[in-house]
Amino acid sequence: MAASAEQARHWRYAALPGVDLLRARYIHKTFARHTHEHFVIAGIAEGVDVFHHGGADQYAGPGTLALVNPDTPHTGRAGVPEGWRYGAVYPAPEVVADIAAETTAIRGAPGFVRPVLDDPHAVALVHRVLRAAEEGNALAADTLLRVAVTRLLRLNGGRLPRRAVRTAGAGTAARARAVLEESLADPPSLSRLAADLSVSPFALLRAFRDAYGMPPHAWLTDARVRRALRLLDAGTTPADAATAVGFTDQPHLSRHFTRIVGVPPGAYQRERKNVQDRRRQRS
Repeated sequence: MAASAEQARHWRYAALPGVDLLRARYIHKTFARHTHEHFVIAGIAEGVDVFHHGGADQYAGPGTLALVNPDTPHTGRAGVPEGWRYGAVYPAPEVVADIAAETTAIRGAPGFVRPVLDDPHAVALVHRVLRAAEEGNALAADTLLRVAVTRLLRLNGGRLPRRAVRTAGAGTAARARAVLEESLADPPSLSRLAADLSVSPFALLRAFRDAYGMPPHAWLTDARVRRALRLLDAGTTPADAATAVGFTDQPHLSRHFTRIVGVPPGAYQRERKNVQDRRRQRS
């Protein structure tokens, strides 16, 4: 099957605040190692999704869900020649926490225990959420989302462990991350960053990877794309967003954005604008 058969739509529905939506079919697509601020709840309809998570490759086939907690590094690629087709919802942590508090016994920050869950019924619920959003059925979309998240938390939920800085290496990694967050557009070299933190470059690499699951340069790319997402949501053009977050130009942003988000920045922003236009028309 040709790569042109790949399709993806990444959008929001005003009646589901704090939730991103995705329908996609990928064949040759590979997702770079990245994280999300939201949960990933992906229901696989066809094919196999392979994603590296927790130190190993995970395989999600038809009737299963790929489940990723916020700020958890992972990748993505096809596990079979025909690729994979899926639908996904990305609820914000506060959305999941509100549902968990009302419908489960989980206390503390809720999350998913296993990254792959075999549950065709929950997969169907995810796709019904997307269909209701596409049809503009706010009551159904909101109801089905809550039913799906409740089911998944009851079957595969638990309290997320608190992340505490317990070692010198973890403290060094946290300080390095803070520096990079403040200098996305003009970050220091690894040698300069290590020297400023009074450690060796290799010690910094090791500490950062242990703390955040990726080396500083990969984390920086991920953080730049996250910042670009917020700028695009606010109406900044892709070209200006690229410059603001430190990419050399719009094609540079587009390449990394597509490898992480799954759609180009222009397509991502058009869907946001469509939601805003429809909201204004109704008001």
